[in-house]
Amino acid sequence: MTSIFLLTVGFLQQIYSDWMAPPNVLVCCSGHKVPRASGVRRLPSHFPATNRRYNRNPKKSKTMPLKWVFNWQPNAGSTVNSQILNEVSQCVESMNGVKEGRWKATLTFYKPMLRDQALAGEFPREFIGISLPEQPNKYYFILRVNKIVLEADSSIQLIMEKLQSYKSRVALNFEGFQYQLGDFQLRVGKVVPTHSENLRGIVMEVEYLPISSLEKSKLIMDEFVDIWQDAVSKRSLPGHFMHIEPNFSDYGLADHYTSQHTAVQYAHVMGQLIATVQAVQAGRN
Repeated sequence: MTSIFLLTVGFLQQIYSDWMAPPNVLVCCSGHKVPRASGVRRLPSHFPATNRRYNRNPKKSKTMPLKWVFNWQPNAGSTVNSQILNEVSQCVESMNGVKEGRWKATLTFYKPMLRDQALAGEFPREFIGISLPEQPNKYYFILRVNKIVLEADSSIQLIMEKLQSYKSRVALNFEGFQYQLGDFQLRVGKVVPTHSENLRGIVMEVEYLPISSLEKSKLIMDEFVDIWQDAVSKRSLPGHFMHIEPNFSDYGLADHYTSQHTAVQYAHVMGQLIATVQAVQAGRN
């Protein structure tokens, strides 16, 4: 299964090399680490906007800010709704979060376009592609079962369409507003099908701008999340945000954070959202 998929990606890469500029399809992660920021241990209950300015363009920055991706886990017997999303956004603003604009990521489940259906079992059942707002010229493929993540030029989507190798089975948008809270950036958004407003879930990104080391940022991220969860709990909402960090080393990803880490997190969050929907449907039946 994996070998056929990699051969397919390799073929697409060769086509891209012949037709357009040379792609950077298979990308290895750097093992570079950065020292932890000093003097940051406890966080106040409110976060005034910092005067520091970070370069948020990964192409021009030596380091990429680390982020955790959360999904909203509703309590048993409840579901997600727009009121919860509004309450969460208000919670960020009550903590002096400065709204900076909108953001959007798109996740697509692909299926192979086969002339011989007998070959269906040779292709991965869960083949995910994702576009991220911080890397508009890149596109990411994830196979969770095989623990593979690939980075490609964004034009790979057009090539796949022209070659009629894979087509979209379902696509979902993650979209909402982003906020600045001191050294942190939060993105809160809804999960909806690309051609519908039917709410499927709620996600949140927490990004710590000064550090790109997973290990060295864990303490301060835990502290921030504790404060955040406490603030949300005071609103007595029927659920909570959940973060389950994938084992990045299984994907060949190092401690130094990259956009591939983000893509893997979104693939795992999508798995959690699907499990939540299935659990709700099973409860109704």
